[in-house]
Amino acid sequence: MSSSLPLAQRSRTWVPGYPLDLAAVLRPLRRGTGDPAFRQDERGIWLAANTPDGPGTLLLRVHAGEVCADAWGSGADVLVDGVPALLGAEDDDSGFECLHPLIAETRRAKPGLRLGATGRVWDVLLAAVLEQKVTGVEARQSWRELARRFGTAAPGPAPAGTRVPPTPTAVLGIPDWEWHTAGVDRTRRRTLIAAAQVAGRLERAAELRGVEGRLLLRKVPGIGVWTAAEVAQRAWGDPDAVSVGDYHIPALVGYALAGHKTDDHGMLDLLAPYAPHRQRVVRYIEASGFAKPRFGPRMSVKDYRSL
Repeated sequence: MSSSLPLAQRSRTWVPGYPLDLAAVLRPLRRGTGDPAFRQDERGIWLAANTPDGPGTLLLRVHAGEVCADAWGSGADVLVDGVPALLGAEDDDSGFECLHPLIAETRRAKPGLRLGATGRVWDVLLAAVLEQKVTGVEARQSWRELARRFGTAAPGPAPAGTRVPPTPTAVLGIPDWEWHTAGVDRTRRRTLIAAAQVAGRLERAAELRGVEGRLLLRKVPGIGVWTAAEVAQRAWGDPDAVSVGDYHIPALVGYALAGHKTDDHGMLDLLAPYAPHRQRVVRYIEASGFAKPRFGPRMSVKDYRSL
């Protein structure tokens, strides 16, 4: 495959042994269309990330059934070696039964949808904490601001403005007024600082996986069931980690599976027959395009800079 790209620090091709929808598998990692750590252009999908070896940039594209991966920066080896897991190679849906027509139809229509795993906690934890108890608009704005001010330029020939998210050390160095400017309130600020102080130990959650991994994350003050699940879904592709406490998901699941709105308890009752694949069901519902009825006020956007 010819390319005008500069020589990458590390390259590989990989043939998945299953249908692969690259965009669908990577979609949970994207924090809005303006995400500086997730870009897409005519060359493919670009991911900028922190790794144990340092920052790196990963470019992914599919050509003739092969995944072509190029990576730059000190984290290039980690990113390239992790491509199969990132794209769902370790996702095991054996024993999963489609107990609802919507789930069965979506699974047939989207065979390339799998649960991917970054294998790393910090970047997805940072984004998840920023999303606690605020609108998506607010969280994405804070994510962009922190990446721009305290992240680093993505290594290699990534699109202009691509940024590696701030490291734990960078987060610990953010002054109070910069948090304010980025729209991050005191509660989320305290949680992020507490997580950054033990970030190295939290990476073990991706090795423990499952309930043990989520419990390790929850030892940090401010990280609850919702945040731990959001991290687990992305860091190790947890098929059973449901985002209990989410503003939208319980109603979506309720309308999709039962035809009516429900709360967290009702959602868990509906998902119980699918354990240990409850999050997989949520992903299929989201991927189906099903939309719950819209009514009631939206969450308002707060301007923390004026507080």
